[in-house]
Amino acid sequence: MRNATDESSVDARIRMPAGRLNMRKSGQDERLSTHRQGAWTFEFDKMEARVAAVRIRTEAIAEGLPAHQHPQGQLAMVLCGTVTCEVPGALWMAPLHGGLWIPGGVPHSLRVSAEGNVCFLFVEDAAAAMPQTCCSLSVSPLLRELILYLAALPEGAQREPQALRLHAVLLDQLARMPTEAMHLPVSDEPRLRRLIDALMRDPADRTTAAQWASRLAMSERTLTRLVQLEAGMSFGRWSQRLRLIVALQWLTAGLSVQQVAHGLGYDSVSAFIAMFKKAMGQPPARYLARRR
Repeated sequence: MRNATDESSVDARIRMPAGRLNMRKSGQDERLSTHRQGAWTFEFDKMEARVAAVRIRTEAIAEGLPAHQHPQGQLAMVLCGTVTCEVPGALWMAPLHGGLWIPGGVPHSLRVSAEGNVCFLFVEDAAAAMPQTCCSLSVSPLLRELILYLAALPEGAQREPQALRLHAVLLDQLARMPTEAMHLPVSDEPRLRRLIDALMRDPADRTTAAQWASRLAMSERTLTRLVQLEAGMSFGRWSQRLRLIVALQWLTAGLSVQQVAHGLGYDSVSAFIAMFKKAMGQPPARYLARRR
């Protein structure tokens, strides 16, 4: 997929963030935005302790950071709205009231939806036994409050004894959180790139594999093989996974089940609920209720 400045990706209203992300490790300063200074500013080479937390609140328009990387691992904890993250080969969505773990050194772009409220927790490499691949994490009430407390600390307070004790508890809790693999495999293969971008612009599109093959000037057999090779799943399963991720975005943004079902092109609300329940193990209303 393309970076967060590409308006043909998941959210066509994405704009560049209001701030800079300073990454001056080894003398580099990567300017990711030329807008006003703001909460997106963070200097990774000046972390005062093994962990650091910052809180991001977006306004009436979504914000994002284009592809970048840093040595620290990062947890995106969603308090309100949605966070999507693209890493090489996959698109992830952080669960509402949960978190998305991005290991250190992994190139990634981030998008925070309009009216979003997110905490980013940065963790030094080897500070905790964390997964070495991206994954969704559950966030317990205790871990949530620890992250919020650290994000509210004034600058310079991270090395105080009280904060250091909390860091130890936080890292212990973080390593215990259950993981979940909720992502969409993506590809930079040019023909599949066209397919991916089109479906992300219009997830209600019900064009068949045969019709897509014709548009992409290949046989249906070649297309299905290509999707299987690049995404590791069938065309039907892949397109359903895309709609599920979009559904989770829309539901957590406040749309009703009826609105989401209609927006994704389902013939009935019950058909959408059946798909969601099969994929997530519970209907949409119960899934959201357990995360509030």
